[in-house]
Amino acid sequence: MRGDATTPEGDPGALAAVGAVSIPDRRALADRIAAIVVRAGGVGIIASILAILVFIVAEVWPLLGGARVVVDAKLSVDPPAQALLVDPYRSIVVSVDGDGHVRARSLESGSVVDERKVIDVSMSSLVAGLADPEGRFLALLDGSGSIAVVPIAWQVSFDQGQRKIAVEIGDPSSYQLPEDRLVMPFVARTTEDGSEVLAAHTATGQIALFRRSREVNDFTGETKESESRSFAAAPANLQHLVLDDEQESLFGSAAGGRIYRWDARPSLAPPIEVAQVDGDITALTLLLGGRALVVGLESGGLQVWFPTVAAEGHESLSLIRKFPPHASAIRHLTSSRRDKGFVAVDAADNVGLYYSTSERVLWRGPAQVEAVRAVVMSPKGDGIAMSGSQSISVLEVDNPHPDVSLWSLFAPVWYEGYSQPEYVWQSTGGTDDFEPKYSLTPLLIGTLKGTFYSLLIAIPLGVLGAMYVSQFMHPRLRNVIKPTVELMAALPSVVLGFLAGLWLAPRIEEVFSALLLMIVAFPVVIIVSGSLWERLPVRWRNRMPVGSEALVFAVTLALAGAGCLALNDAFEAAVFGGSFQTWLRSVVGLQYDQRNAIVVGLAMGFAVIPIIFAISEDAFSNVPRTLVSGSLALGANRWQTVSRIVLPTASPGIFSAIMVGFGRAVGETMIVLMATGNTPIRDWSPFNGFRTLSANIAVEIPEAPQFGTLYRVLFLAALLLFAVTFALNTLAELVRQRLRARYARL
Repeated sequence: MRGDATTPEGDPGALAAVGAVSIPDRRALADRIAAIVVRAGGVGIIASILAILVFIVAEVWPLLGGARVVVDAKLSVDPPAQALLVDPYRSIVVSVDGDGHVRARSLESGSVVDERKVIDVSMSSLVAGLADPEGRFLALLDGSGSIAVVPIAWQVSFDQGQRKIAVEIGDPSSYQLPEDRLVMPFVARTTEDGSEVLAAHTATGQIALFRRSREVNDFTGETKESESRSFAAAPANLQHLVLDDEQESLFGSAAGGRIYRWDARPSLAPPIEVAQVDGDITALTLLLGGRALVVGLESGGLQVWFPTVAAEGHESLSLIRKFPPHASAIRHLTSSRRDKGFVAVDAADNVGLYYSTSERVLWRGPAQVEAVRAVVMSPKGDGIAMSGSQSISVLEVDNPHPDVSLWSLFAPVWYEGYSQPEYVWQSTGGTDDFEPKYSLTPLLIGTLKGTFYSLLIAIPLGVLGAMYVSQFMHPRLRNVIKPTVELMAALPSVVLGFLAGLWLAPRIEEVFSALLLMIVAFPVVIIVSGSLWERLPVRWRNRMPVGSEALVFAVTLALAGAGCLALNDAFEAAVFGGSFQTWLRSVVGLQYDQRNAIVVGLAMGFAVIPIIFAISEDAFSNVPRTLVSGSLALGANRWQTVSRIVLPTASPGIFSAIMVGFGRAVGETMIVLMATGNTPIRDWSPFNGFRTLSANIAVEIPEAPQFGTLYRVLFLAALLLFAVTFALNTLAELVRQRLRARYARL
């Protein structure tokens, strides 16, 4: 009952007791909940960072893997095939068989889906077969000295969502010389419009070049065909011939390891010896683009040669790369039509898959056929077809990232068309002939360069400014300056980048001589102003608030800056002959880019200063006032107290401020993206632009195909940023702890 003295509700003492017990319980519960929330938040942050790291590593990891090769199909054939073609989807293989027939076989069923008799073996024997690297034809050389080129057409159709591949074996076209016989070696190429180019060795020791062109009249639809022939001398013991993609250069190898080149535009020129290989050449092929030659040797060696310009100005082949040798002689070479990869088969029927640019051995294994006679890569580069004495084998190749290795990412690579190894980032090109260049070294140097120039400005201004505001400035003025500087951190980086790129960069270019003059004038003005301030009568200075001298320095610096700007033209004419940019290029040999590291340093410094200033000012302000008062009481002046007591005590916090500023500068994207030329060059000059890792990710990731090589390399750049910042922050924390322990006794 309400008010009953026997119940707690009716006893004031009991109510007090209940309240006394329940309040601590509620506080303990609140403390436990808060501890759980804080702990969960901390664990969640750590778990999130680790999850991000695991995700980045998972995206990068496939870059380090090699190729996966498995048997896709195997057919028994009789007689054996001398040359092979396979369709882009590895459904049909077309072969030149030893009985003079061209046959198309289904890889699924093994049945012949089309065939054409090209050579009557009762009249003439089949000497050799040749497959077009583009998959457009097969060529046959018979014993009578004539060559037949058989066009192959692939047709892709879809029926109820199922892809169907059909092949059409066309009518052969014949090449022969009435007065001479064509013999091995020979080579042929065709173009999309049906034009053909064929070069062959003749029995009399010449090289014969045939050109057949087809022109279609757009109005009448009539096709006009024309044929031309030209001849040139051939070296003794000619062994191999290859023709580049543009049908402009013909390369051949002869005994003794000599390589020759014939200019085939439009007719053959005399041969020029362009290289001397150490060893006997047993196989020869051209990589995609038609500039780099892959050479297989009797010793099992594999080499890549391509043209370089000698000091005399003429072009010659240079040995650029060597791959680990096979145990036996190289017998067959074929290149990919998608990239700079190639396949080598040795005399022991061992197969190797290689990539030239990254110099990687992607896979090695058995050929799955005996006595390999021909080898070809599929048009998409995802398969290898080989013919042996009794069978044809097709290997499926899963090779997603052949053009990247740790060596090619960070070391100089000698690219085709370059005069020496270079660090280059160039992820896209106009044709498939292009070599993707994924060197991260220029981006890493650009990141460090931008960080260096920004911290070169931000650290002195941020730390010394915080020291002055905390220890010397009048409290009223400090209450205005400190929040104003901290408010600068709220400015969006895209706004700073916009102003730096479109407003600051042109102004700096116009008055750069004045900027150089300010570097000398400002310290002189500060020293002179300080000396004059100290010479003022003490009674005058005592009437002014402590720290008000900052206004005097601000006025004098403003006047000095205005004077330097006014003297810009006169100073530039007197020292640099009227133009600093011209003087820099002609005397120093450096190019002045409008958007350069100086502009970025000023803009990024403006963005980093508030962070360093705020943390440093807190570090200075948190120094116990008893230390300051004790130092002053013992007779030390203000500067001695600040430099010998306050600065060492605050050094751990200052070091943390610098590291936080470093992290801000390393990860900055928009300012670098908008205020530099965004060019990935490896140059420390302050007058050139650069590209950072973060800016490169922002530029490239929208166009990077998902899970492609570029996509994963960009994740590697992010991982590199993570590793650099993590390592430096860890080192900074260790240093900060040592400094804190050292000066904790003050």
